[in-house]
Amino acid sequence: MIEVKNLVKRYGSHLAVDHLNFTVESGQIYGFLGPNGAGKSTTMNIMTGYLGATEGEVLINGHNILEEPEAAKKSIGYLPEIPPLYLDMTVKEYLDFAAELKKVKKKDRKSEVDHVLKLVKLEEVEGRLIKNLSKGYKQRVGLAQAVLGFPEVIILDEPTVGLDPKQIIEIRELIKELSKNHTIILSSHILAEVQAVCDYVMIIAHGKLVASDTPENLERLLNGSETIELTAKAEETRVREILSKIEEIETVDYKEQQDGTTDIFIKTVDQKDIREKLFHTFAEEHCALLKLNLSRITLEDVFLKLTQEETGDPEQKKSGFHTGKFDSEPDTESDIEIPEEPSVSTNEEGGEDDESDL
Repeated sequence: MIEVKNLVKRYGSHLAVDHLNFTVESGQIYGFLGPNGAGKSTTMNIMTGYLGATEGEVLINGHNILEEPEAAKKSIGYLPEIPPLYLDMTVKEYLDFAAELKKVKKKDRKSEVDHVLKLVKLEEVEGRLIKNLSKGYKQRVGLAQAVLGFPEVIILDEPTVGLDPKQIIEIRELIKELSKNHTIILSSHILAEVQAVCDYVMIIAHGKLVASDTPENLERLLNGSETIELTAKAEETRVREILSKIEEIETVDYKEQQDGTTDIFIKTVDQKDIREKLFHTFAEEHCALLKLNLSRITLEDVFLKLTQEETGDPEQKKSGFHTGKFDSEPDTESDIEIPEEPSVSTNEEGGEDDESDL
């Protein structure tokens, strides 16, 4: 579907994208994550043909985006962070114009625009000027132009930025609906959003791919993610005696409190869930448990660990995260961050939104 090979982009002495390699397969939602200045938008702008690369290539269905732009772009729909809208057009006029630009056949144009209006739920506002729409509706119009022509891949750069919670939920549901027929690449700073909608996550830092896997695997593989946390109504000596009866415990840390309780943090052999056994063991010893829960590392923890400036042991970063589809060495040095290349936009500046969203 999409192959990014040895991609490099330099701005003077700054290396924004550093020998980046990955492959996007069809039929999934990919989350593309990274801190500001990591090279996300630069990479996406190269993938869509807006920017040229210093080195490397991007292949879309076998077509090089720079050498065969027209053939490659037929397979891509793109929604920049700032939607490319003409504010003095109505929604319908704008989508007709976008369909013409995308060379949708004239005989199919009306039916395709009508279908997209229904798909993105814009039928109620199709006759209104875009400048009078709320931000949520403007985002939908931008998404509608990306869907026109029904490309195989839709690339979305921060599609929910600036939206209220209700609008965010609506856009998420729309992305899930689109994923039934399209491959989605979603760039976002909202980790909960990525976790909620994405099948696969790519994390980029300092222009390099540092992790690529499912959200669940990233959480599980990072340093043996699960810890059982307990609070027992007993002193540490008594707790140690009780836990000595459980063979599955690999490591345990204790923190005795002034109120006579002890906090316990347990890692088990092969990450076995022994909460039920712990409960019965403490009950048999007539020792009350005030807390018993399983604590898992989150995608946010993974993101922070992999994108922090001081990486620690570089070998630790390389373990466990790369699959056969990805082949880029993790970064081991801190880079100077500069603002990302702005997304291409053809919109005119409008005033404040004066209509509420659905």
